[in-house]
Amino acid sequence: MDNHEQDEHSGPRVVWAVVGSGIGPLLLAATREGLVNVVFHATDAVRDRALARLASRLGTEPVEAPGSPLLAEAARQLEAYFASERRDFELPLDWSLLSGRAGFNGQALRELAATVPYGTVVGYGELAGRVGRPGAAQAVGVAMGSNPLPVVVPCHRVVENDGGIGGFGGGMETKRALLALEGVLPEPLF
Repeated sequence: MDNHEQDEHSGPRVVWAVVGSGIGPLLLAATREGLVNVVFHATDAVRDRALARLASRLGTEPVEAPGSPLLAEAARQLEAYFASERRDFELPLDWSLLSGRAGFNGQALRELAATVPYGTVVGYGELAGRVGRPGAAQAVGVAMGSNPLPVVVPCHRVVENDGGIGGFGGGMETKRALLALEGVLPEPLF
């Protein structure tokens, strides 16, 4: 058995694949627990940095495995989402990369995933209130920025209360494209 092969009972095996999407290549990574990371703009350089970060954070070298059942299912669901044929993701999630996953960031992301459906948006301040921290809009922004599972956990649906669309780790064009796909914004002109 070489170093890349770990049996079912050893440490957390991490598998990954890059898939095409309506917003460019996405790196998907999973552990035995579930999907652990979605990374935007997965060019070679971005992919290599993401894989090094995964190895460092999870303590095991990620193995390319596009045929992994979990990655194949995630790719299938993402493809259906970008084709406007799916509104919800039904995938096991592994929150290992979320710092303070039991704390505010985890609460805010879980609340978002549970209560802000496809085609709707929520303000940073409103989401803060929903997790019992009214006035913590800025902390919600930080939590959304820490989201290791964008698109699947829809941080693109969190916007500014004044009508601005707010920041986004994947870039503003990506956020606009996702909101347009869901019918929240008009399609971008360019």
